[in-house]
Amino acid sequence: MSATAAHPTEFWHRLDDGRVQCDVCPRACVLKEGQRGLCFVRGCEDGAVVLYTYGRSSGFCIDPIEKKPLNHFLPGTPVLSFGTAGCNLTCRFCQNWDMSKSRQMDTLAAEASPKGIAQAAATHGCRSVAYTYNDPVIFLEYACDTAEACRALGIRNVAVTAGYVSPGAREKFFSCMDAANIDLKAFTDDFYKKLCSAHLDPVLETIEYVHKETNVWLELTTLIIPGHNDSDAELARMADWVVEHVGPDVPMHFSAFHPDYRMQDVPATPAATLTRARRIAMDHGVRYAYTGNVHDGAGGSTYCHACGELLIERDWYRLGHWGLTADGCCSHCGTPCAGVFEAEPGHWGSRRLPLAPSAMAEAA
Repeated sequence: MSATAAHPTEFWHRLDDGRVQCDVCPRACVLKEGQRGLCFVRGCEDGAVVLYTYGRSSGFCIDPIEKKPLNHFLPGTPVLSFGTAGCNLTCRFCQNWDMSKSRQMDTLAAEASPKGIAQAAATHGCRSVAYTYNDPVIFLEYACDTAEACRALGIRNVAVTAGYVSPGAREKFFSCMDAANIDLKAFTDDFYKKLCSAHLDPVLETIEYVHKETNVWLELTTLIIPGHNDSDAELARMADWVVEHVGPDVPMHFSAFHPDYRMQDVPATPAATLTRARRIAMDHGVRYAYTGNVHDGAGGSTYCHACGELLIERDWYRLGHWGLTADGCCSHCGTPCAGVFEAEPGHWGSRRLPLAPSAMAEAA
């Protein structure tokens, strides 16, 4: 498949002046013939919006599901992760900028069909496929076709997304997913405008939609950036909103920032800041809060919100003590733990296994 092969898309409309408007995300890019949207991977060709990265990936890797991060969805199991190129946000602090900000389509892997990805996941014993590295919203058609192929083989689908998506595309995209980790980057519109060229409200709408209108298992992640989104007041407001609008059982992850991309003048997040964020969230009613990107056994483990007993011990991405019953309840007091669990945890551990693009072709 050529690097510039165009694939038809669904969410767009033609304007009276002959231009087209992409309706996948709130940016609503208006394009003339030959122009591309801010994401760079959707553009106008022959009077229609097309996708240029269908069937092309920036790489494949088998990860522990906890790395997404998802701590309450099939713990301990392997997930086949992949992404493409481009993004519909402009985050100055992007930690995957080499992929999400890429404009070099020829750096993408050779052909990787939806059926090939699904079969490769099955061949390698993966319980799910994750659409990640860059935001899958912008390669919606590729993600949804792959998800359909995965479901035919009994493989589940995981979205790792910023949630910056329009209502119609939102419904289509999440109907294909079984779990999602949504980036709640901060809790002020000013942060989104200055550092991401976006707005907060569409993200909050996506979070509410996923929780209330779908059966997708939901977790949230906030990358804590010193001096930008780490105040006690903002963290408290965020936790209060989560508890009020999506409930206390939605896990929150607070991850450490490291200087990268266009924010190399900002220091890395101290571990104590993540511990503080986790404590604030729990003090405000969040039952499951975690620290990430740091070695913190207590902050990475799951505890019963009723009796405090250890339910799932984690050392980085490796599981230890398992305190859940076969039906997902605390073995000490019987209180259910929110999530998607099986009778026993997986045993993938902390391994990271890159796969060559040829594995997709061979599987297909």
